[in-house]
Amino acid sequence: MPLSLVPTPIGNLEDITLRALRVLREADVIACEDTRTSGILLHHYDIKRPLTSFHVHNENDKLGFLLEKLRRGEKVAVISDAGTPGISDPGWILLKSAIDEGIEAEVLPGPSALIPAVLLSGLNPQPFAFFGFPPEKHGERVKLFEAVKNLTFTLCFYISPHKAENHISDMISIFGNRNAALIREISKIYQESIRGNLRTILERLTQGVKGELVLVISGLESESVNENWKSEAQAMNNEGMSVKDIVSKIESKYGISRNEIRKYIIAFRK
Repeated sequence: MPLSLVPTPIGNLEDITLRALRVLREADVIACEDTRTSGILLHHYDIKRPLTSFHVHNENDKLGFLLEKLRRGEKVAVISDAGTPGISDPGWILLKSAIDEGIEAEVLPGPSALIPAVLLSGLNPQPFAFFGFPPEKHGERVKLFEAVKNLTFTLCFYISPHKAENHISDMISIFGNRNAALIREISKIYQESIRGNLRTILERLTQGVKGELVLVISGLESESVNENWKSEAQAMNNEGMSVKDIVSKIESKYGISRNEIRKYIIAFRK
């Protein structure tokens, strides 16, 4: 096959298929994010093929170079630093261009942090929706979270360690304190699963966190659950509880946004 997207280990170097190793050995050129990182993997398996850098900052510049090789019938293998290229790593732009030109292409099955994280979260894996890394800009990030907050699907995000606290704080303000799990360093020595709710995870992050992170969040509860929390809020209100206490109890039990609970109580009192 002229073009092959080849998944590589996300931690343990043994997490690679025999087919992936064969395709890499047969490639005329291997396009990779970082030649130093990929060099470690290729050296481990004694694969000696030409490498060329192909990453988010140069993929448009390298596109023509790689397409020309494919047009000449050369075999191009694309890999990322870890996992399956083309999702949150380079590769998709080349794959799409090749498909548009009628060049045969394949994507090999293999390592990805997403599926293990969804299963390790303990949340419902069917259905789930994956959104990659949240936008860098606060306004765009909030716009995305607002757009998906009513989905009943389990939600999955890749999270950068140094941005995790801000991003999860934004999620809490929009999603509420939902059940969630932060899966860290999948397939590595320090793999860890932090389960609970978004506030639990946020508190854990104050201790510091490193490595590759996947955040899995429960979707919006069903309408019946929605009616349950409203009924309980009304009952608490009738008992004379303060708005603050009602908000705290409902959020803790149902994971509903504090703002949503507060608005409902105020409207109910009026």
